[in-house]
Amino acid sequence: MVNAIALDSPSMTLTGIRWQTYEALVADLSRDRRLRVSFLRGKLEIREPLPEHERFRKLAGRLVETIAEELGVAIAPFGSTTLRRPELAGAEPDECFYVRNLQAVCGLRRLDLERDPPPDLVVEIDITSSSVDRLGIYGVLGVGEVWRYDGTTLTIYGFLPGENEGDRYQVLDHSGVFPMIPVAGIEQFLQRAIAGEHLQVVREFWEWVRSRLTAQQLFPGSFNGCYWFTKSVNILYLQTGVKVTG
Repeated sequence: MVNAIALDSPSMTLTGIRWQTYEALVADLSRDRRLRVSFLRGKLEIREPLPEHERFRKLAGRLVETIAEELGVAIAPFGSTTLRRPELAGAEPDECFYVRNLQAVCGLRRLDLERDPPPDLVVEIDITSSSVDRLGIYGVLGVGEVWRYDGTTLTIYGFLPGENEGDRYQVLDHSGVFPMIPVAGIEQFLQRAIAGEHLQVVREFWEWVRSRLTAQQLFPGSFNGCYWFTKSVNILYLQTGVKVTG
């Protein structure tokens, strides 16, 4: 039984690890939530999140909830619940959510991906560049969409069923879960996680999402998939006084 692990760096990687060893380690460290354990086909990584990682994680999760609330979309947040497919892969995402498959997990206290669908959305903060292929893990698990933020850039990956394990995701301009919200908009608020005051950033994000939805309702034809800064922003501001930023 492992009581504690001390890391000299933010992460430690081991290879040639049996699935049973991974499961035993996850169980032994279940009370030490400062450590995250990942497994992919015999390769195991133990990570200790840095303070900046946690600030990005908390803000990212809050932004997802804000989008869902403003859109009126029902979600179920499952946080860093351990996701696993026996003998193949396991991980503890920074945040994960059920949206499309919400009804399938309502009332569940434990997840079993042999029986239950995987999360529709996973958020990954990758400040220290994980040595384990995190997308490979989520591909094996069948996660529909992954938001990956490296401290500067947010990349959204959409799952491609039936593709080879290393090619199961494609980069998206917009979230498939929340298609009205462009990647760049979410990214600019995540970039303020360290310097900005948390609740103030959340409030401004809420205002931005609401103003964007208002603009889409007033000018549906001017908001295509590549929308960012357009003349519609100025028209909206002149006609309604709602200022849309970024």
